[in-house]
Amino acid sequence: MPGNGQTDRRERQIPQLARLPRPLYARNESLVNAVGTPRHTHAWVQLSYAVRGVLHVHTAEGSFVAPPQRAVWIPAGIEHEVFSSAHTEMRSLYLDPVAAGGAEGCRVIEIDALTRELIRRFCELPVAYDEQGPDGRLARVLLDQLQVAREVGLSLPLPADPRLLRLCQTLQEAPDDARTLLQWSQALGASEKTLRRLFLRETGLTFRAWRQRLRLLGSLEALEQGRRVTEVALGCGYDSTSAFIAAFRQQFGVTPGDFFPP
Repeated sequence: MPGNGQTDRRERQIPQLARLPRPLYARNESLVNAVGTPRHTHAWVQLSYAVRGVLHVHTAEGSFVAPPQRAVWIPAGIEHEVFSSAHTEMRSLYLDPVAAGGAEGCRVIEIDALTRELIRRFCELPVAYDEQGPDGRLARVLLDQLQVAREVGLSLPLPADPRLLRLCQTLQEAPDDARTLLQWSQALGASEKTLRRLFLRETGLTFRAWRQRLRLLGSLEALEQGRRVTEVALGCGYDSTSAFIAAFRQQFGVTPGDFFPP
């Protein structure tokens, strides 16, 4: 995940729009280099969709990861930054909040075959498409599909407690850090019991489950780029390939090979 020592990303320009030209607006990008935006906000909903490559969206509440055929839904008014891996094919949809419906909070959604084709076709339309004609009807069908898209567990919540936040930010920079919660409690000046209770209350996950999810989400970019599973497993803190594959299957329901089929 960005933050894991990846400081060589270039800055990506944010489109300067005073308002959306239509209730649904698309932007195609082919990004050769790893890039990122500064933290920003806007008055419309954003859908960041990865056709190829891996996208990472960071907010104050957590991190959201979109490998190919997934997308991050970012509500209007949420301050965020978007990072992409090298050689990413990205489709950004900007949605009028009224047209987008009442969904709250950032989330990662699955882009199924129908929605994928609708996005592809919509991205070919002129910016000022005829809202009352076939193009407008296609846009409305796409909006309907996005509203019912299945949410997938590719997010990592962040705690508000400053001690836990410091712990989490350190692990984001070094996911192979193997310190136990007891060792962290000594470094942070709080009991292990207190940290365990706060972690579960503020993230909904145990410390062990949070760190495992961090490592597995952080592995997706390297796996998508074709790096060997053994190399990826060792790089994110696992002692063996088999342990990594077992944890990956437990988290995502499939093996790394099935998650990124050739």
